[in-house]
Amino acid sequence: MIRALPLLPAAVLLLAGCGGGGEGAGADAPAGRALEAEARARALVPDPANLSPVGVFGSDTDSLCALPVAGERGFRIGAGVDYGEGQRCVARGTASGSGRLAIDFGGGCAFDAVQDGTGIRFPAVLPAACDSRCDGRASLAALRVAPLSDAPAEALRSRGPDGKLLCAD
Repeated sequence: MIRALPLLPAAVLLLAGCGGGGEGAGADAPAGRALEAEARARALVPDPANLSPVGVFGSDTDSLCALPVAGERGFRIGAGVDYGEGQRCVARGTASGSGRLAIDFGGGCAFDAVQDGTGIRFPAVLPAACDSRCDGRASLAALRVAPLSDAPAEALRSRGPDGKLLCAD
């Protein structure tokens, strides 16, 4: 029988060195900030201050589109969720911001969503007023969509589960 017990202390020390909880660890440390800045400079990581939600986003049967509003800093935005007959959401409204999007679908359905390099995420808990945008058990809560196109023309043609344009005037 081979005994692995003498190797155990070495393995524990090796694993202990992998921890990141010491002083100076994390993105707030100078090395972490420098690495993130270099990644942004080389366009490996998007800068949240320069993100634009204009375009089409999607995931399975979930979709989102955003178009700039002429003469304003905001966007027209539309979101759709389609889980089959009687299980869908359609919401149209406005948004503003970059990185953190202030979305307002009207009637008290207003919240902040997060946009990063991987897409747009709605919060897991939305105002109760957002329920009126949905049928059945569908919900806009925790909607997560990835970028599909940054072309305004495609966002303009994007349709919701109701068959109507999501981002039209």
